[in-house]
Amino acid sequence: MGKKRHILVDTQGLLMQAIVHAADIQDRDGGAVLMATLFGAFPFLTRLFADGGYRGPQFEAAVGRVLARVTVEIVKRSDQAKFVVLPKRWIVERTLAWLGRCRRLAKDWECLNRRALAFLRLASIRLMLRKLCNPT
Repeated sequence: MGKKRHILVDTQGLLMQAIVHAADIQDRDGGAVLMATLFGAFPFLTRLFADGGYRGPQFEAAVGRVLARVTVEIVKRSDQAKFVVLPKRWIVERTLAWLGRCRRLAKDWECLNRRALAFLRLASIRLMLRKLCNPT
């Protein structure tokens, strides 16, 4: 009875869109739901970097329906090395780590998905304010 968070961030790691849903939904299906919530809100997007869990025709079709000009690039893990920092993939991981430092998001405390999403957005607002007030 866990939850999954799907987030869309910019290159600086700032939250653009997020959804929270039950953990029994596949990543590619949750990503498709995330893309469906955009409704053309970000017409300037041209590239979308995604994890290997989002690979598949369902996710690409969902992106194509919402954002027609966006190309999806799947960033795959390295099979040879145990840990390698991959370009573009670390941006989302870093943002999730920043959000995980918030006490309310560190564990799955919330019973309602909308409340979990609200606290996720509050934590991202806090991150944005810190970057705005301390640009170094």
